Amino acid sequence: MNKTREIAKYVIVDFILSAGVWALFWLFRKIYIESQKYGYRVSIQPDKKFFEALIIIPLFWVLMHALVGLYANVYRKSRVAELKQIFVVDVIGVVILFFTLILNDSIIDYHSYYLSVSTLFALQFLITSIGHLVITTLTNNRIHNRKIGFNTVLVGSNQKAFQLFEEMEKQRKSSGNKFVGFVHVDNSNGFSAELSTKLEHLGEFDSIREIIIKKEAQEVIIAIESSEHKYIESIVNTLGDYDVMIKVIPDMYDILTGSVRLVSILDAPLIVVSRDIMPPWQRVFKRLFDIVVSLFFLLILSPAYFIIGLITKLTSNGPIIYSQERIGLHGKPFTIYKFRSMFIDAEKNGPSLSSETDNRITPFGKFMRKTRIDELPQFYNVLTGDMSIVGPRPEREFFINQIIIKAPGYRHLNKVKPGITSWGQVKYGYAENVDQMIERMKYDLLYIENISFLLDVRILIYTVLIMFQGRGK
Repeated sequence: MNKTREIAKYVIVDFILSAGVWALFWLFRKIYIESQKYGYRVSIQPDKKFFEALIIIPLFWVLMHALVGLYANVYRKSRVAELKQIFVVDVIGVVILFFTLILNDSIIDYHSYYLSVSTLFALQFLITSIGHLVITTLTNNRIHNRKIGFNTVLVGSNQKAFQLFEEMEKQRKSSGNKFVGFVHVDNSNGFSAELSTKLEHLGEFDSIREIIIKKEAQEVIIAIESSEHKYIESIVNTLGDYDVMIKVIPDMYDILTGSVRLVSILDAPLIVVSRDIMPPWQRVFKRLFDIVVSLFFLLILSPAYFIIGLITKLTSNGPIIYSQERIGLHGKPFTIYKFRSMFIDAEKNGPSLSSETDNRITPFGKFMRKTRIDELPQFYNVLTGDMSIVGPRPEREFFINQIIIKAPGYRHLNKVKPGITSWGQVKYGYAENVDQMIERMKYDLLYIENISFLLDVRILIYTVLIMFQGRGK
């Protein structure tokens, strides 16, 4: 499946249809509204502004559709939900166009405004809805007819896994799952001989990372036996690190934690473990906010970057910028950048956390940590998409492995991008050991449960206050 090409279909159709809608609306205004106002047939000769609008207005609608997530999950669309999204975005979009463009038009009386707005909304909603429904229906038919599908790994190796596999394979209309193999969870249970004749045995669940990468899996369905239910939390937490859709059979519903959504996949009802903690429009807005803010600070603080870099270089030997591998969204490693606040070879004896009395920190490094200015280079990480302005602080895999032993819930932090600042960083500060990292984690989990743009703003305000007051711990 080519997701980029599928998204391009929606974008191109939206652009063309929105241009057509605006052309029809322009004709309506000329022939009906303006002709009645002036008492004669107004010329409908297109001018420069008309052709400019045929570019700008469709781009406006494409942006609006992107903000509400109409181009997200293009292979998993519900037509009813899609119509609801289009209705809402068209109401908002028409109101915006009314106050920016239509309000200054020539009118007969105020009833002309009502007529113009209702006509534009009706045209936009009906025409673009038809375009979306046609593409979505054709895509759904390709899925149902097994022409395209999602590579799926089955977690489970005995009777329940076999029954589910058989049931889904016999469906008249496919749910889109292309099973690439199964993994077993408990060695003592072995695996079904029947299942192994129908489906490739890929190994143990412990190797799920390599299996997902090798098989390019997009979905994982959990169908384990009752005796294996003790593993369910660990399985779901582990899978949460990877960019795959997680589904489980219904009888596990009561033992699952977190957000779940019950859906009926034709004849095989499954529970989808939701990965989305923010609505699509909030995710897009958060990303746009990250880009604008990081660009602003990278440009406006460029003299400060030079000064900090110069002082770092003059006060201690070593590079100005310190880079290190951290774990980001869905467990993906990335390289983080900071102004160096420690002497070189600070970790020659292995990874270790710093403390307030740490003699590895340079004198200027202590000041940078207090004011958090050592984190400023991370605006580059935000710009590249590895981080966000606000989000749980990223950690090294070395420490994550230790944290997970004591607090498996730490994996939930990987549901969002790591940030330059976080609620845990504001409330707790730097952690000096694994136990303190777990304490700080509680604040970050609270952030994820209540994530919103307003909360991000609040955290930013607290962070700025800490920087200016030098209260960084």
